Amino acid sequence: MRISRSATIILGFISSLVLAVIYLPLVIVFINSFNKSMNMEWPPPGFTLNWWVRAFGSGGLIAALGTSVVIALCASLVALVLGTLLALALSRYKFFGKESIGLMVILPIALPGIVTGLALNNAFRTVLGLQLSMATVIIAHATFCIVTVYNNVLARLSRTNRNLEDASADLGAGIFTTFRLITLPQIGSALIAGGLLAFALSFDEIIVTTFTAGAGVETLPIWILNNMFRPGKAPVVDVVAVTTVLISVIPLYFAQKLSRDDAK
Repeated sequence: MRISRSATIILGFISSLVLAVIYLPLVIVFINSFNKSMNMEWPPPGFTLNWWVRAFGSGGLIAALGTSVVIALCASLVALVLGTLLALALSRYKFFGKESIGLMVILPIALPGIVTGLALNNAFRTVLGLQLSMATVIIAHATFCIVTVYNNVLARLSRTNRNLEDASADLGAGIFTTFRLITLPQIGSALIAGGLLAFALSFDEIIVTTFTAGAGVETLPIWILNNMFRPGKAPVVDVVAVTTVLISVIPLYFAQKLSRDDAK
């Protein structure tokens, strides 16, 4: 199918406009992180690295960064285990309610974050009687991180050769031996991609975190929210925003690369 020159120009213009709307604000934030003016004058009257030095010299900021990394790693680990088990169960076995369970697994990623956060807050505090803490944040993040692992593993399992698993069983290997020697190597890259996506999703999440974090639990996105309107904090917040984008983009890049390589 060939596209006319005029259609190509129009589509190119629309695509460029959409990309500009999405990424131009990020470019402005990046430039402002070096803006010499504390009031974010535009265009910048000069450039400085002072805000970067102040940002990474802040004990509260470093603590918030560490909290975000720990939560994201733990939530990703939980998601890897549960997401893989769910994908294996729904792809390998037939049972009553299979379609409904599949819908329930992916539903958290489609629900508005404020609804998920409010529901989990009520469940933790009123039903279970738990105090909000870092553990409740990890559980909350895992509910939607599972979806990324589940989708990746389920898609890979649909393309794997079931005959190898059957042959392993016929030769006397148990279910765990078959999984370790046959299934796991085939879905390994999907697990890595799903785990990276889950990490990125958890790392910059704020709405569900706000509803499920206890006193003293401050993640990097919450730190940004708490400081963005404080006097003299805007340049430092821009530095943190750029750092957050970079930390989120890196796992997304490798996850996409793994998925693309597997599709070849």
